[in-house]
Amino acid sequence: MDFKNISIGALILKSVNESSIDIHRICNFMKQSEQDIKKMYLMKSMDTEVLLRWSKLLEYDFFRIYTQHLILYAPPASAQNNKSQGKRNSAIPQFRKNIYTKEIIDFILEMIYTGEKTKLQIIHEYGIPKSTLNRWIIKFSI
Repeated sequence: MDFKNISIGALILKSVNESSIDIHRICNFMKQSEQDIKKMYLMKSMDTEVLLRWSKLLEYDFFRIYTQHLILYAPPASAQNNKSQGKRNSAIPQFRKNIYTKEIIDFILEMIYTGEKTKLQIIHEYGIPKSTLNRWIIKFSI
């Protein structure tokens, strides 16, 4: 899975093919024509309400793909910035960024095992602590 270049329509199409859901059921649930559904399969991105409907229909959290992208590619907030702000009060929920899923761990370890990236490159590019990376290698070694 390429978390850097997400084409949500293609991923939805794969999920539809795997689930074998009838196109008429999809059209009824999405309240769209068959032609509109096929256009969605070509979309790189889509409205969150539409993506939420796809997530419900296919029983798969497509938003998590974007979360994985943020974990891997969004720069971490600087320590200086966090200290100056203190604990922020916000009306929207706050989430920890450094929660790594099994898929992310597998993605990182696969790059190391195939030689695509070195440990040092992973540490610098993704901001994963050296001790965490070494723990993953020991715990999840093939």
